[in-house]
Amino acid sequence: MLTKMRWFSPTILTSILLLQACAPSLPTTKNNSLPLPPSFPDANDASKEATTAEFKWNDFFHDEKLTSLIESALKNNQELHLMEQEVLIANNEIMSRQGEYLPKFKIGASGGIEKIERFSSEEANSPTKFGNAGFSMNWEIDIWKKLRNASKSAYLSYLGTIEARRFMVTNLVAEIANTYYELLALDNQLNIVDSYIEVLSQIRDMVTLQQSAARVTSLAVRRFEAEVFKNKSRKYSLEQQIIITQNKINTLLGRFPQQVKRESLTFAEQKFDKMHISVPSKLLEMRPDIKKASYDLEAAKLNVDVARARFYPSLSIDGAAGYENFNSKHFDNPVTTSFYGVAAGLSAPILNRKAIKADYFSANNKQIQALYNYELTLIKAFTEVTNQIKKIENLNKIYDLKVKQVTALTDAINVSNTLFRAARVDYIEALFTQRDALEAQIELIDIKKEQLTASVDLYRALGGGWRGLEEKFESNY
Repeated sequence: MLTKMRWFSPTILTSILLLQACAPSLPTTKNNSLPLPPSFPDANDASKEATTAEFKWNDFFHDEKLTSLIESALKNNQELHLMEQEVLIANNEIMSRQGEYLPKFKIGASGGIEKIERFSSEEANSPTKFGNAGFSMNWEIDIWKKLRNASKSAYLSYLGTIEARRFMVTNLVAEIANTYYELLALDNQLNIVDSYIEVLSQIRDMVTLQQSAARVTSLAVRRFEAEVFKNKSRKYSLEQQIIITQNKINTLLGRFPQQVKRESLTFAEQKFDKMHISVPSKLLEMRPDIKKASYDLEAAKLNVDVARARFYPSLSIDGAAGYENFNSKHFDNPVTTSFYGVAAGLSAPILNRKAIKADYFSANNKQIQALYNYELTLIKAFTEVTNQIKKIENLNKIYDLKVKQVTALTDAINVSNTLFRAARVDYIEALFTQRDALEAQIELIDIKKEQLTASVDLYRALGGGWRGLEEKFESNY
C-alpha cells in the first residue's frame, strides 16, 4: 500500500498543477476584416509595377539647394538621432529577452566563523572557521515557448522602431521640402511687393504733377500714398515670415539661425516629373507607418501567448558545485571537501492567478488595440493618397485659370496707365487695377507653392522619402 502511495502522490500533484494551469478563455477578440479597396479614386495611371514612392528622395527632388538641405538634416537632425537611440534600446531588449531562456551561471565565495551552544564549556565547543567557493546554475526549460515568444516579440518591436524611424525620415524630408518651397514663395512675393511699391511711387509722383496742373485733386495723391504705406508694411510682414521660415529650416537641420541658401528666381520653373500612383496594396510595403503597425500587431499576438504560458507549469533545473573548507580546534588540519547538487522543479501558479489572469486579459486588450491601430493607419494612408490626388488635379485647374487672370490684369494695367495719362479714366480705376494685379500675382505664387507641396505630400503619402537613407543597425536576434 505504501508503494502505491509513493507512485500516486506525484501523479496527484502533477494533475493538480495541470488543472491549476488551465488558461481562462478571453472575453473579447477581434479578427482582421478591413480589406483595402482595389484602387484609389481618380487615379488614372495606377500600376502594380512602378510607383513614384520607389524613387529615392535625391532622385525625386531636382533642386540642388534643396537636396543639400535634406542631406544635412538627415545627418544632423536631433529628433532623428533620438529615434536612433530608441532603435538601439529596442535592440538591447532583444538581448535581455534572449538571456531569459539561457542557463544562468553564478560564481561565488563566502567565509565566516561560527560558534553555537553559548552555555557549553569552552573546550567542548570552539569556534569553527569555514569558507566555500563554487558556482550555481539555474535554467528554466522553455517547454511552452514563453521565453522564446517574448524574445521574438521584442524583435518585432525592434523592427517596428526601425520603421518608425523611416516614417520620421519621410516626414522630415517632406517638411523640409515644403518649408523650402514656402520660403521661395515668400521671396517671390516680396519681390512682387517691392515692384508694386515702386510702380505706385511712380504713379503717385505722376498724380502729384497732375494735381499741380489742377487735373486731379489732393484726394488722388493721398490715396496712392496710403497704398504705398500699406504695401510697405506688408513688405515688413513678409520679411518677418521669411526669417521665421528660414529658422524653421535651420531647426530641422539641427543648427542655429543662419541664412538658407536657395534659388528663389527659379521658383516659377519648379516642377516634378509625372507622378505614378501605385495600387493601394502597395502601401503595405511602401509606407513605414503601416509596416510598423503590422509589426506591433504581431508582437501583441505573441505577448498574448507569453501571458497565456504563465498559467502553465514551469520546469526548472538547479545545480551547484564547488569546494568547502572548515577548521576548528577539534581537527588537527583544515578539512576541505567538494560538494555538488542537481535538482529539477515543477511549479504552477496557485495564489497569484488573479494577477496573471489580469495580465493575460490586458495583453489581449493590447492586441485588439494594435489591430484597431493597424486598421486606422490603413484608412489614414489611403485617405491621404486620395486627398492629394484630387488636390493636385484641382490645383492644376486653378493654376491655369489664375495664369489667365494675371495675364488679363497685366494687359489691363497697361491700358489703364495709358488711359490715365490721357485723362480718359479716373485714378480710382488705375489704382484698383494695380491692386487687383498685385493680389492675383500673390495668389498665383501661393497656388504654385500649393502645387509643389501637394506633390511632395503625395510622394510622402505613397511611402516615398526614406529610401537611400544609410542605416547601420544590426539585430541581436
